[in-house]
Amino acid sequence: MFAILKHRTYRHLFLAQVVALAGTGLATVALGLLAYDLAGGQATAVLGTALAIKMIAYVLVAPLAGAYLTRLPRRSVLVALDIVRLVAVLALPWVDQIWQVYGLIFLLQSASAAFTPLFQATIPDVLPDEADYTRALSLSRLAYDLENLLSPALAAGLLLLVSYQGLFLGTAVGFIGSALLVVSVALPRLSAAPASKGPWRKLTQGARLYLATPRLRGLLALTLAAAAGSAMVIVSTVVIVRDGLARPDSAVALALAAFGAGSMAVAFLLPRWLENSSDRKVMFTAAAGMTSVLTILALLWPRLGVEHRWWLLLAGWTLLGATYAALVTPGGRLLRRSAHAPERPALFAAQFSLSHACWLVAYPLVGWLGAAQGTAVALGAMAALSALGTVLAWRVWPAEMPGPLTHRHDDLAPDHPHLAEHTRSAEGGHCHDYVIDELHTRWPSR
Repeated sequence: MFAILKHRTYRHLFLAQVVALAGTGLATVALGLLAYDLAGGQATAVLGTALAIKMIAYVLVAPLAGAYLTRLPRRSVLVALDIVRLVAVLALPWVDQIWQVYGLIFLLQSASAAFTPLFQATIPDVLPDEADYTRALSLSRLAYDLENLLSPALAAGLLLLVSYQGLFLGTAVGFIGSALLVVSVALPRLSAAPASKGPWRKLTQGARLYLATPRLRGLLALTLAAAAGSAMVIVSTVVIVRDGLARPDSAVALALAAFGAGSMAVAFLLPRWLENSSDRKVMFTAAAGMTSVLTILALLWPRLGVEHRWWLLLAGWTLLGATYAALVTPGGRLLRRSAHAPERPALFAAQFSLSHACWLVAYPLVGWLGAAQGTAVALGAMAALSALGTVLAWRVWPAEMPGPLTHRHDDLAPDHPHLAEHTRSAEGGHCHDYVIDELHTRWPSR
């Protein structure tokens, strides 16, 4: 897995992701404690609303960025967005009103909504070999797990020395490091995508490609299952640990680290697992596992005492992290093989926007249910949401998804360049790896 770090450009991009996410991990802990400081026992509702605002920014801004920022030099855009994130996070330690938290979160996450899909769409161009790209996805999963494992552990240590406001400075250092690392490499030039007819078609191009591809519709439904588990962890941990279990700030970091540990363990295993099993099988196994874990937690939580709940929480969060990693990591492989290179930024932006609509449902639902009805009800609701996503994915993602498909182009002239590129069949059609584009607007019936 680590051999691909010999590739200089990818190594610098990977390190940029690591330092930015390490800083973001500090901000995750600090934001939860800030919400608790401002709202006390209602921190779950405040944090759930803040994360809902984050999801709104992701859903609205990502398509705009995917449609228009790709015209600009990728390196300059990524660095500028890191600077915007830096400014927003430096302002967070100074807030004393809940509405100020909401405004800064919207600015910070709007910049992230533009940065992340463009960054993700760059990696397949840097690593065109699928085996290398699969290893890169697992490394990327490890980088994300720094937010849930190493960063909270670092936060626990720092909280012994500084107040939680000081953690936001660590986030600022992460964004500075990310910008410097991106500046240090030359990124591949992006080929021009086919011109869209009007701004609306350009804005919706990625979503149209996405929703017309069966495996990506399945990916979206499985993302709903993944959102159920991760939302439970991110939104509820601070209140469960501080109020429900009466444990200190450092225990919040430890609980989040358990989720990251499970995710990291699976990330190490995924490249070998995906060599021997299909993406679909791996992801459905993980979805079934996540639904089962949430259901068991919901049933056991009201039956155990406080001390036993702490150990149940650590075990459950670890398993949720493991199933979450197996659910979301293969998604990049599905996106890579579902579009030509010029359309990938729009497709990655569509995935970012549509998938975060799932978190837009899960985050406030967990926050409001947890505050009003308690932990057991929130766990049961997330188990139901995970089951719903799994069933929907099973219906829309066929078990057999062949690679090259034979199809016809009765609307094209016989001498069209596309027809000349591929061997024609006896029935007058031709065969190649099928993706949705300007010439292939619908998926074949078989």
